[in-house]
Amino acid sequence: MLYGLQPVTTGAETFESLRPDLLALAYRMLGEMGRAEEVVQEAWIRWQKRAAEVQSPRAFLVKVVTRLCLNELESARARREESRPDRLPEPIAIEDRGVGRVEVLDQISMAFLVVLQRLTPGERAVLLLHEVFDFAHAEIAELLGKTEAACRQLLARARQNVAAERRALAASSDEHRRLLRAFLKAASVGDVEELKTLLAGDAVMIADGGPRGVRVKGVRNLPRPLVGGDKIAAFVATFARRRDGPLEQHECELNGRPAIVAMQGGRPVVAILLSVADGRIRRLFLQADPARLKHVGLIQ
Repeated sequence: MLYGLQPVTTGAETFESLRPDLLALAYRMLGEMGRAEEVVQEAWIRWQKRAAEVQSPRAFLVKVVTRLCLNELESARARREESRPDRLPEPIAIEDRGVGRVEVLDQISMAFLVVLQRLTPGERAVLLLHEVFDFAHAEIAELLGKTEAACRQLLARARQNVAAERRALAASSDEHRRLLRAFLKAASVGDVEELKTLLAGDAVMIADGGPRGVRVKGVRNLPRPLVGGDKIAAFVATFARRRDGPLEQHECELNGRPAIVAMQGGRPVVAILLSVADGRIRRLFLQADPARLKHVGLIQ
């Protein structure tokens, strides 16, 4: 809860105690850890320059970080970088990146972050502030410079967009890991029929090679999401047959769920994450943007 934190002795100690929450908020808002860390560092500078003590440090700093993230998202640079609406967030190992163990994994999973990125910056901020950080509508309205009624409308639209993904987040880690390993086994030998049994009929695959695109085993990032279990199975099987050098596969946990990082020549080339529901793979995320794989190579 935002207002349950008791003041500590120094400003630095207060800020450091709040850093994991601030970093988690900025990462969810921006989808990239490097940018999130820059925002939190700017919040630290502003915290040091505050003219007077504040009654609720956590509320104050969450508001600062939210405003900085909104500025970042609305900047010309951000609009250019996110010109593809289906770009994938940077996958992270939650505990290794200082975000802290998130109690509700759907608040940091790749599936949830992908949905967040489809929201407008305002919708994203309202959803996170209200449902994750427990801000009241009046506080959110003041922060965003909108009426309470407008903020409630933003929240309703955001909730509607994320509702469809909620059922994909109830699968256990064991079920998630079983399907991930079965998928990799079938993919490694190009078994199209087995892949079809693992994928939901309406499954969606998003492959992100970055704004300029990169090649993994001779395949560039897809220009748009690939829809349909049969199409995805055929694509994955074709991809697996290409021989551009071996890929070392390392199982790990990214964004609170079992995942695979494929390495080549000691560097990560693709992170594979899934969204699972009803015993099938609903979403397949392939992050191959080198700029968003800078940290996963450390997870082995």
